[in-house]
Parts: sequence; C-alpha cells; structure tokens
Amino acid sequence: MKFGEVAVAEAEGAILAHSLKLGATVLKKGRVLARADLDAIAAAGLQRIVVARLDPGDIREDEAAARIAAAAAGPNIAAATAFTGRANLFAETRGLLVFDRDRLDRLNLVDEAVTLGTLPAFAVVEPRQMVATVKIIPFAVPENAVAKAATFAAKDGPLLRVAAFVSRDVALIQTRLPGFKESILDKTRAVTEQRLAALGCRLVSEERCAHTVAELAPRIAAAVKQAADMVFVHGASVIVDRRDVIPEAVVAAGGQIDHFGMPVDPGNMLLLCHVGETPVLGLPGCARSPKVNGFDWVLERLVAGVPVGPQDIMRMGAGGLLAEIPSRPLPRAEASPAPAAKPAEKKPPPGPRIAALLLAAGQSSRMGSNKLLAEIDGRPMVARVGQRLLSSHARPIVAVLGNEAVRVDAALGKLPVERVRNPAFAEGLSSSLKAGLAALPEDIDGVIVCLGDMPLVAGRDLDRLIAAFNPLEGRAIIVPTRHGKRGNPVLWAKRFIPEMAELAGDVGAKHLIGEHAELVAEVEMDSDGVLVDVDTPDALAALRDKVKPSAA
Repeated sequence: MKFGEVAVAEAEGAILAHSLKLGATVLKKGRVLARADLDAIAAAGLQRIVVARLDPGDIREDEAAARIAAAAAGPNIAAATAFTGRANLFAETRGLLVFDRDRLDRLNLVDEAVTLGTLPAFAVVEPRQMVATVKIIPFAVPENAVAKAATFAAKDGPLLRVAAFVSRDVALIQTRLPGFKESILDKTRAVTEQRLAALGCRLVSEERCAHTVAELAPRIAAAVKQAADMVFVHGASVIVDRRDVIPEAVVAAGGQIDHFGMPVDPGNMLLLCHVGETPVLGLPGCARSPKVNGFDWVLERLVAGVPVGPQDIMRMGAGGLLAEIPSRPLPRAEASPAPAAKPAEKKPPPGPRIAALLLAAGQSSRMGSNKLLAEIDGRPMVARVGQRLLSSHARPIVAVLGNEAVRVDAALGKLPVERVRNPAFAEGLSSSLKAGLAALPEDIDGVIVCLGDMPLVAGRDLDRLIAAFNPLEGRAIIVPTRHGKRGNPVLWAKRFIPEMAELAGDVGAKHLIGEHAELVAEVEMDSDGVLVDVDTPDALAALRDKVKPSAA
C-alpha cells in the first residue's frame, strides 16, 4: 500500500487518511475520494492531503477482517459485518470460550497489520456477548498475509468456539466427624445447589455419612449406579494425600484417581477422579463458599463437555491466584506484606452495551387510526418491529407507549420488551424520546432510537450499526444509509442523552447529527428497510402488498 501526501487534484480514487472538516461537511478517514469530494476540498483552500492507495495484491481492510473472522468463527459464534477494518465476533449461546492459544499466537505473528484479540480462554460467555475482535491496522493489507492468517484461523477446524453448557444431574455426598455441625453441611448443600443452578444444572441427591472409607465407598458407587452425571464429595476433613479417605473410597468404589491438587488458589486441594464414565470430584474446603475458586474452573469445563485431564489442570496456574484471604492461619503473603491495595476497578464489559428504544406512543394523525396496531404479515406492526429489535444484539429493548397504550401493550404480548408510559405523548415525539431515555439503565454505552412504524428494519441492520460504533475512534453517531441516502434508526453514544433530553415539541434528534458531523459514521445497508416508514394508508397498503409471510 502506498501512503503519503499528494496534490488534491491527483487524489481521485485514493483513500482519505485523516478526516477533514470542511465547514458543515465532514469527510471521514477511510473514504474513497470522488471528484466531488476533491472539488469540496479544493474549495476549502487545501492543496495537498494525505491518502493511501492499494498496491496490486492488496485487500481493503473490511474484506480482510471479514475473511479472517469468518475463518475463525466456529460453533456457537457469529461474526458481525466488518466496519473500518474491524469484525467483531459474538457468542450465540451461554458457555465457555474455547481456543488454542498457540494457534492464536501464530495468527497474530503473521503480520503486524493483522490482529485478533479474544477474551481469556475458557471465559464464561453469555449469548450476544462479544468474545473476540479482528482488527486490520492499516487501510489495506497484502492478500498473502490475509490468506496465511485465515489458514491459521481455519486449520483443523475454526480457531474459536463456544462450548455450550449442558444441564447435568449431580449427586452430593458429605462426610461427618464427631462434633461436626450439621448447619455447616446444610449451608454447603445450599451453596452447591446455587453453584449448579447458575450453570443450568441440578442437585438430584444428597447423602451424609461418617468420614471413613467403609461408609463413603458404597455411597459413591450407589450415586454412580443411579446415573448421576457427576458426583461431588465434600469431606469433613480436607484431602491431604492420594491415600486419604476420599481418594481411597473412590478406588474402593471401583474408580480411578486422575489428579490431585491444582495450581489455583483457592482450590489447591481439588481431587479429580472417575468411576466408569462418571466424574467424581473431591472438593476443596473453599467450595463451601460461593466465591470463585479452582473448583469452579473445573466444573465449568465439565458442564460444557470440555475434557479435563491432569495436564489441563496443571496448566491452570496462569491467573490461578484468585484472591488473598488474610484470615487463614497461613496467609499466602504473610512473609512479605503487600503494599496498601488500591480500590479495585470495575472491569468494563467485553463490548459496548447498546440499548434500543422503540417509540410507539404516537397518535398516527395521518392514518386515521393507530398504525402500530395495523397487521402486517399477520402481526401488529409494533410487534413486528419489536421482534426485529430483539433479533439484534441490542439490550434492553424499551418500548415507549402513549396513544392507546393498553392496546399497544397487548399487541406486544409476551415479547421480552420493557414498557414505559408517556402520559404527555400528545406533546410530540420529543416527549416520548425523553420518557424512553429516562428509563434506560445507567451502564449502557449507547442507544438505538427506532420508530415503531419501520417494520422492515432487520436485526442485522442494527448489528451493523453496533459493529461500527466506537466513540474513541470518532464514531459516536452511527447513521444507516441505502444508496447514499440516510435513514433510521440511528445509534447514539450515551454522551448525547442529555442533549436529547432537552428537546421539545414534535421533533427528534436529527439536528444533532448536523451539529456533531465530525462524530458521525455512515453505514451502508443491503436493503431498503432503513428508508421505509408507514405514514399514510397508501403506504400501508403498498407495504402489505410487498411483504410476504416470513419469519422476522
């Protein structure tokens, strides 16, 4: 790729390297310059600008990012549309992010222009959570570098996958010693049930017995025979050796010891065994607490169907120091006290949290009746729009109701959409916008504002807006376009909410786009849905003729 300063007259077809503000017009970096752009630049008095031009064999940043993301995305992972050289990958189910660290390193060592960043291996992820991002650093990259990186991403199966959590039935056995309080065992059972429920599993049985091999072994064998998917053993005394009571009882029950101990603290004294095909775990004392410990790391893998063997456990040391517990008899940092700790900072989420407002309070004055209740493809228009918002990564979805609120609420039915009322809906669009903004959670990064009369907007359209959103890189207002014409909905960074809340009358926030042109990014869509709203009976009739029965 060629990069440097050229005369404006020689820049047609080149890529603009740095954004230019020309009065009320902003040309964003990455724009392929047309003759009209050059005329505007020259009219502003500029004679030279910095541009990039592709060499033969180069690939534009978006195409390169998309190719690598597609190659890396395995089961239960979806790649979003690439924008400004970035393609984000999202989990499609709850589970563990699984990848080969060596392959990831080899991919990132191909070329400085090609990068792939992920969450930590075996991180618990939720549906629609960002798990990785591909970023192409310059405006273009050699095709051979992309091909090599894509090969590392795809070889022997896609690099990234989410191993979904699968519901498991678990049997719990607790042992007693003289003087051991039953209340401790009761609490341990409750904590175990909570820990399992968080992973979609259930405790199907509990047994209590003396802390002896003779008492424990038959109960382990019985739990396995009853087809429990896993067996947990909480000992009244911590396991200190492979020949201790719990491991000996497992062997006596026909089982085998796989591994004892782990480089994770709390959790060091974990015992991993199996009887037949059933995992049997001797739990460390810290597992009586709901706090995260090494046992959780092993449990999560077992629930997700990810194999856990001795070497897997022995490789858990990186990041395995989970917490200091000064109340222990031998705290780990006792010999060399640590300096006063700074307050822990809350970690940011792995991707922007974008909410969506569904404005459904209007009076439909030009329609003669409430257009949001009109059926399209057998569903009320407002329900169709709500379902399409739900098919995106935006959460939460908040619907603002006003005119005929009870009927609109009923039309939304059981859709998992939050509803707020705007008693001042007759004052116009701004009142609904303010009511919706006031209902949003504090921890969002931005909000998509969608009108209830845009039934052709698709979830993938919203996801393209979210993929382009990056206020730190100057993309704080994301506007959809179709063939260069701007449409709706628009994604706004949180910073604009105070300005939007000051609006009055029957107006939206469109004027803010012009006032903050340097922060606007346009995203071209592949359908006309972002341009279609329904304001008249004729428009509704035309839309009904066009739309054929289909899933949202």
